[in-house]
Amino acid sequence: MQYAPPVQMTQQVPEVLFVCVHNAGRSQMAAGLLDQLSEGRVHVRTAGSEPADRINPAVVEAMAEVGVDLSKEFPKPLTDEVVRAADAVITMGCGDACPIYPGKRYEDWELEDPAGKDVATVREIRDQIGERVQVLLAEMAPDQSDSASS
Repeated sequence: MQYAPPVQMTQQVPEVLFVCVHNAGRSQMAAGLLDQLSEGRVHVRTAGSEPADRINPAVVEAMAEVGVDLSKEFPKPLTDEVVRAADAVITMGCGDACPIYPGKRYEDWELEDPAGKDVATVREIRDQIGERVQVLLAEMAPDQSDSASS
């Protein structure tokens, strides 16, 4: 009988934090899309530098159209702990409110704020976010199924 070393079962799952001012629109859409597309390969969090009292209803509606249910989500405050836990911090119009820690990946996505916009405009913002989320996912957690089958 040949000895086989134990299989390491722990896999590091990258963590992404999406931050916007109110955590009621852009960051929630990005988190919902990344969570759906990553299928568990990425842990996703959201926060706001000045959280609103609820998620923008037009955002909830636009996301439901693509199969992402944000109806039970709520704006969360930005804390040092969530920033420290993240491997990548994606900001969307929160300016200097986000603390900077060495060794973290930071990106600022310039996107229109969906606050006060109609659903048609929110759909356009959602689709722009979706394109960026796909690129981020490919960089943070490449799909291993393609290389495993070769």
